[in-house]
Amino acid sequence: MTTGPSPAAGVHVPDTKLAAEATELVRDTTGELVYHHSHRVFLFGALRGRRRDLSFDPELLYIGAMFHDLGLGERFRSSGRRFEVDSADEARRFLQSHGVPEDSVRRVWTAIALHTTPGIPAFMEPEVALVTAGVEYDVLGIGYEDVSDADRAAIVALHPRPDFKRRILAAFTEGVGPKPETTFGNVKADVLQHYLPGFERGDFVRTVLESPWPE
Repeated sequence: MTTGPSPAAGVHVPDTKLAAEATELVRDTTGELVYHHSHRVFLFGALRGRRRDLSFDPELLYIGAMFHDLGLGERFRSSGRRFEVDSADEARRFLQSHGVPEDSVRRVWTAIALHTTPGIPAFMEPEVALVTAGVEYDVLGIGYEDVSDADRAAIVALHPRPDFKRRILAAFTEGVGPKPETTFGNVKADVLQHYLPGFERGDFVRTVLESPWPE
């Protein structure tokens, strides 16, 4: 696989037709917030993969990173499904339309679907682990010292994050607020608890106790 001419922190975006079309699709269907965030997820994920000495397919990691937040878009807000699943399904349709092998499609789908489910992706295939690692780095700062100051600065210079904390939380709220039931048992319930007036988060214990079972 050839590599693109403009690396950030020594990481090249895959220079393939598939990656180019994914970039164009994401650029055309999201705003600059998600576009730049998705690039940073790939770059930080790749750097963390190098640090862990993981062997991963950069093209699959790139597709997973670029598609992981597409489900926050307005056209998915009445789907009734978790935005992660909507994002993963979009990636699957894209990959299948390009004749990508099903095992590779499965890896990307899983990487996207699980990227907000901590504690599981790290034990799966490298591409699955590293999409989550990139998201955790860019959004939560987990493993912040894993990337050098110089590499971090190079990535942020190429893909800026002005007022990112506030803006990404607003994007999460806008994306999942219309379907709050999909946040039961996942981290986006915390977002709605803070930013959606009147939101009442699901309670697992109450759900068990109030189930139709008599005992």
